Amino acid sequence: MGELGKIHQLIIPLGGYRITLNLEVIVMTWIVIAILLLFGYLATRKHGRVPRPLQVIGELFVVQFYGLTEDALDKKMAEKYGPLICALFLFMLLSNWLGIIPHLEEPTKDLNTPLSLGIMGFIIAHYAGIKSKGFKAYAKEYFQPMFFMMPLNVIGELAKIVSISFRMFGNVMGGSIIILVVSHLTYSILLPPLLNAFFGLFVGTIQAFVFTMLTVVYISVQVK
Repeated sequence: MGELGKIHQLIIPLGGYRITLNLEVIVMTWIVIAILLLFGYLATRKHGRVPRPLQVIGELFVVQFYGLTEDALDKKMAEKYGPLICALFLFMLLSNWLGIIPHLEEPTKDLNTPLSLGIMGFIIAHYAGIKSKGFKAYAKEYFQPMFFMMPLNVIGELAKIVSISFRMFGNVMGGSIIILVVSHLTYSILLPPLLNAFFGLFVGTIQAFVFTMLTVVYISVQVK
């Protein structure tokens, strides 16, 4: 099981310091981005009133997530944040599915990926809150219901990043560990492929949807 903790690193010396990057995660992330760009190009190329299959799939994602964003926010804000929410779900979904393909790994199996996306959602949500309410009203909420509750309110907001990120990371990494252990016990005969499909397709889809919806909810809480 040596591959369980094996990490291919890219070390870049910079000004007396060393920047260590997970090379595998970078490559897998760019594979996901390339697939999404290709899908977007093929889905929108020669689109018409009688849609082709890829156009139907693309429109289905856009319509559904615009609708969910509009329900959580409003029509005007859905036009602004709808593309972000749709792109976030597709990225997380494909990242979680990537491990099904032999010799490829999920970028979300590295904590840095869900954590960076969680921080991104946190920043966007609070930016939206400040823009919607004004900084004074936004800051005042941290002192509710009593002024001495401010530290707890700040910790509660920061805990959202930990919650949303570690949930995704734990599920993806946990699934990978289970598949790896069972593969060594059964010599990869029958059960591991079924487990791979279960954790990759089913659990991966659910976790991508939960992550995306929690991001929408965090934005909604801040602007209302």
